[in-house]
Parts: sequence; C-alpha cells; structure tokens
Amino acid sequence: MTFEHLRAETFGRLLVVTIDRPDRRNALTHAAHYEMGEAFDRFEADPELWVAIVTGAGDKAFCAGADLKEAAATGFKSSRPWTPPSGFGGLTHRFDRRKPVIAAVNGVATGGGFEIALACDIVIAAESARFGLTEPRLGLAAVAGGVQRLAREIGPKRASAMLLTGRLVDAAEGLALGFLNRVVPLAELMDEARRWAGEIELCSPASIAATKAILAACDGESIEAAMRAMGQLDAYKAMQGSPDRAEGVRAFAERRAPRWTNPT
Repeated sequence: MTFEHLRAETFGRLLVVTIDRPDRRNALTHAAHYEMGEAFDRFEADPELWVAIVTGAGDKAFCAGADLKEAAATGFKSSRPWTPPSGFGGLTHRFDRRKPVIAAVNGVATGGGFEIALACDIVIAAESARFGLTEPRLGLAAVAGGVQRLAREIGPKRASAMLLTGRLVDAAEGLALGFLNRVVPLAELMDEARRWAGEIELCSPASIAATKAILAACDGESIEAAMRAMGQLDAYKAMQGSPDRAEGVRAFAERRAPRWTNPT
C-alpha cells in the first residue's frame, strides 16, 4: 500500500500503519483521514491480514488530532465530508470491525489522536506518551467517540476530570486510570506491540471476530447508538453552529488566546 501521509507495511499476517507527518506532530489533514480509511478498508478485506498496529512517525507524537492550520484555512469545509464514513483516522466510526487493532502510542496523543487510540482494542504506550481530549480548549468537543469511549473505559467521574478541563495525563496515570494496557520504554514500544500481535495471531480469526462481536453486544448501549444519538442533542447542534468553532482554530493558527462567546 502506497500513501502520501502514512506508511502501510505488511509483515506476514500483521499490518503496521504509521502516520507519517512528524513535522506536524502527525496531525491529520483531510486527505490523511481518507488514506487512513483506505488502509483499514484494505486491512478488513484482506483475509491474509489478521491484526494491525497503528503508530506515529518519530518520537514526539502519536497523533495530535486534526491539522488545525488546515482547519483554520478551510473552516473544515471541502467537496466531501471532512472524514470518511469510517471516522477520524479511518477508525473511530468503524463499529463493525472484525479484526483487532493495537495502538502503539509513541508520544503525544491529543484530540482525535487520543480518540484513535481509544477506538483500538489494545493500547500500548511509551513512558513519554501523554494523552488528552483537548477539544474544549479549541471551541470543539471530542465528538469522534472520545467522550463515550473514555467514560465507558474509566467511569464518568474520572472521565469528566479530563473532559471538562482538557488536561493532559501522562502514561503512568493513563495506566492507573485504565485506558492503557501496558507502558514500556519508547525503545521497546514496537517490540511490545508486535508481541501482543503475535499472541493474537495464535488465535482463530473466526474466534477473534466472534469475541469482538460479543464484547460489543454485552456492553449495554452500543457506542454507535450513543454517537448517533449525540447528533440530535441541542447542545451538540449549538456547538456546531457556534462562532467558537472557528475562533478556536483561528486563535491556534494565530498563536493567541481564543476569545470565546458565552451564549448564556
């Protein structure tokens, strides 16, 4: 698989997807979302590929979310939806995914980057990694499943402490909170992720697919249902129409503090 913004490499039954924009902290452009979507479409369709790892290039960032310079210039507008049907990074709305994906978080995972990690089945982090759903500091919200997944994984009170402040937590705290499976030195990160992938490869693909389906079915209301219902919420609609949405990304691009409005 050849792409402009990422590398997709196969190693036997393993696919390794590396977001390759280290100069932009691996933030995703409009085009990069579609490339990620295509890479994971091919992964799901290829019977020879059983498990995937997603990581970031370099040692600073896994993914810093959306490329806000592009967002400020375009206002999130394009000739097609900003992200593919499979969601942010081609993963967050892929609700019927049959194959496991492991996140190997090599650095900062903020905004949509953290949402990509939360959408994965297993999350391995380097000791230097940091995590946060920082969207409210930009006049946005973690609407690619971040709110729902984080609350489900660590509980609403602990999730609120992150979501309502936009603060970052380090890997040690992430492990203690429960949204990480393992924390290792950066030099060992990919070896550790490959070790987990190897253990999955020892299992039946049909059994893995069935287990994933059962896990989703027994977990109360599905994330898909919760995320679909989100679009009908008055507060969500108000946020989408708020001038704060443009102000946040404009302030980021201009390197100044945002000037928020207060509709109440």
